Amino acid sequence: MGFLAGKRAVVVGLASNRSIGWGIARALKAQGAELAFNYQGDKLQGRVEKMAAELDSEIVLPLDVAEDSQIASFIDGVAAHWDGFDILVHSVAYAPAEQLQGRYIDSVNREGFRVAHDISSYSFAALAKAAHPLMVGRQGALLTLSYLGAIRALPSYNVMGLAKASLEANTRFLAYDLGPEGIRVNAISAGPIKTLASAGIKGMRQMLSTAAETSPLKRNVTIDDVGNSAAFLCSDLAAGITGHVLYVDAGYSIVGMQFD
Repeated sequence: MGFLAGKRAVVVGLASNRSIGWGIARALKAQGAELAFNYQGDKLQGRVEKMAAELDSEIVLPLDVAEDSQIASFIDGVAAHWDGFDILVHSVAYAPAEQLQGRYIDSVNREGFRVAHDISSYSFAALAKAAHPLMVGRQGALLTLSYLGAIRALPSYNVMGLAKASLEANTRFLAYDLGPEGIRVNAISAGPIKTLASAGIKGMRQMLSTAAETSPLKRNVTIDDVGNSAAFLCSDLAAGITGHVLYVDAGYSIVGMQFD
């Protein structure tokens, strides 16, 4: 019996079996959690349903986090299956492709800035707000995914870095607000991983190589590394941890410079 036995987890943002969301979902299931998922658009429905079935879940509901009405309908749909749940995983990030190319000063514009923050950060608060009635009294956990670009300037990450900084602040404010109710809120800042989402970032291959060469563990992390850490943070084993950003990056973030 795993350490999440008896827990119910909603995973938002699963789109591929190469994604961090998939690594998290597998780890939650391995530790005994029941799972529910969303899909965005008809094109993804069959794919997500297939992945959900692999994890013994029949709860797969439509949701575009850009629409408040869809967030409300999604949570209502979950409530039709469960009278409450314990875990909400937010694996959602997006910025228009042109925002992730070239110099920040050249690419940033008002609409790209708005979209990146709306989808990548605000959606976490919106989901938490909608899910709150179903999580009260369950000593539950919310989890989101950040990246080093939230605190450091990185080539081509551009406005997404600002959105991730907002997401990390979001994590702290939600943790402060929901803590008295026993609901914990944390984030994982994962090292670079080759996923469909990261494919849009220019220079990803070089980022992977540099991270592997520079990190103390001399390797890149995997979706399973992140998934196992997520399962821990969402469990009662992490009952004393909230408002925290956990770096799962093979130690890359601690390194200042290297010498031959």
